[in-house]
Amino acid sequence: MVEVKVGLGTCGISAGGYTVYDELKIEKDKNNIDFELKETGCMGMCYREVLVEINDDNGKWLYAEVDKAKVKKIVEDHLISGNPVEEWLVKIGKSESEDPFFEKQKRIVLRNCGEIDPNSIDEYVGMEGYSAIQKVINDDSPEEVIKSITDSGLRGRGGGGFPTGLKWKFTREAPGDKKYIICNADEGDPGAFMDRSVLEGDPHSVIEGMMIAAYAIGAEYGYIYVRAEYPKAIERLRTALGQATEKGYIGKGIFGSKINFDIKIKEGAGAFVCGEETALIASIEGKRGIPRVRPPFPAVKGLWGKPTNINNVETLANIPWIINNGPEAFASMGTEKSKGTKVFALAGKIAKSGLAEVPMGMTINEVVFEIGGGIKGGGKFKAVQMGGPSGGCIPASMGDLKIDYDEITKTGAIMGSGGMVVLDETTCMVDLAKFFLTFTQNESCGKCTFCRIGTKRMLEILEKITLGKGEEKDLDLLEELSYKIKESSLCGLGQTAPNPVLTTLKYYREEYEAHIRDKKCPAHSCAALIEYKVIPDKCTGCTLCARNCPVDAIEGSVKEIHWIDPEKCIKCSLCFQACKFDAIEKI
Repeated sequence: MVEVKVGLGTCGISAGGYTVYDELKIEKDKNNIDFELKETGCMGMCYREVLVEINDDNGKWLYAEVDKAKVKKIVEDHLISGNPVEEWLVKIGKSESEDPFFEKQKRIVLRNCGEIDPNSIDEYVGMEGYSAIQKVINDDSPEEVIKSITDSGLRGRGGGGFPTGLKWKFTREAPGDKKYIICNADEGDPGAFMDRSVLEGDPHSVIEGMMIAAYAIGAEYGYIYVRAEYPKAIERLRTALGQATEKGYIGKGIFGSKINFDIKIKEGAGAFVCGEETALIASIEGKRGIPRVRPPFPAVKGLWGKPTNINNVETLANIPWIINNGPEAFASMGTEKSKGTKVFALAGKIAKSGLAEVPMGMTINEVVFEIGGGIKGGGKFKAVQMGGPSGGCIPASMGDLKIDYDEITKTGAIMGSGGMVVLDETTCMVDLAKFFLTFTQNESCGKCTFCRIGTKRMLEILEKITLGKGEEKDLDLLEELSYKIKESSLCGLGQTAPNPVLTTLKYYREEYEAHIRDKKCPAHSCAALIEYKVIPDKCTGCTLCARNCPVDAIEGSVKEIHWIDPEKCIKCSLCFQACKFDAIEKI
């Protein structure tokens, strides 16, 4: 039967996915057409939502930017008459022709996202779902499972990059009458949406990965810690857990064995610090989410004081694939120390924002230009911010750097969970550092003096610089505070909070100096350091700028050259945006 799938991840929904879905249902009933209408998760092409895929005898046909108005033509031309509307297509039938966005990707974690209905356990089972957990229960000892994950070279995808197999081994060997497995889905980085999309598009893969991890370490209980701001992910997780329980995949005596396993969902309140293992554990226990001193590590003393293994969503979604395809298949991809693939959330000034899963070892330039389509609007590539507030900026001059945990760390940034914010020349690096430090300062739990007070002092200095009130000595003070905060903070939030400042100082020190010495923002981004002027040779006297000025700072008669009163100008940029003749410049 012909299938029609509508992308209903959060990105698709926000673009009007449910409206498209409902309209397809109306057209199906009105025309009495025999096709199966389904919903699916994010296909990765967030920049082309709403996406509708038609699967028929001639293959897959993916339509992009579908709205209510386009539905009628797609139904009439393609589904009724058999003539695809080619100008709206991204993928065409059985041919290899498809959008370059997909060409260099290798989808392991995202293998089912956009392919299956996330609300159907049967569709997941049809894609080899739950075969990996049955395989290890029937054929492998826990130690053999741990060896397979170790041999695969899989490192934790939550940011630290710790070897997953070794982490499991520590928990397996830790003494304790009870052990726990936790999925960390507390995705808090600005610009990151990988975990959310996986949970929305393929929740069963994460559940199966948890089951395999639980079998390996000897746990009978698991928690998925997911932020409450992800309602669609939580909804689909609850549906998936209900279906798996009903089929006997979760509960007592799973798959006819003597093994028991239950999973609960814990909704987090959205505190960034709860992404840290010990703070996350405290939150599940009903305490305030504050990190504690380590050791003991959670593998020895974690949830309720028992040995606990914590992996993030992406790490766990890799596990069933590794078991089914063998550790060698996973280890054959990537670099010597960074195996497999990595999912990135492409955001910022990039032309093709969305999700991309690429083999480790691919360069930053390949991701930005060959997958992401370069800079939106044809601007000039300036840098990428990797690792979110805990990461740092990597300049365009290092675009040939391979995506590898160790290589990225050498730059002063970190791989992080996979957020990649692409920047162009309109981005002020001082302002960017201020943005991320504002975030981490607000999210600090306050336990450590250097993190609580030190980040506040750093933020005050950055605000002073962006206002044109900075001094030369401020740069030395920023660096001094950064290193003291990194050395003295208890958890990863404080230890990495200065990274955006240190990397922008390292690679873009001249921008800081321009703010301080010249009282100018080279990117024309910091409002206090911008002045707007009319270019006489280009001004036509159309009055559009004056009509958009909220404070009447622009004077001039119709068809005469206008001018801006700098004393009245509030630097809102409305005149600059309104002018159709490029007659207003920022200086």
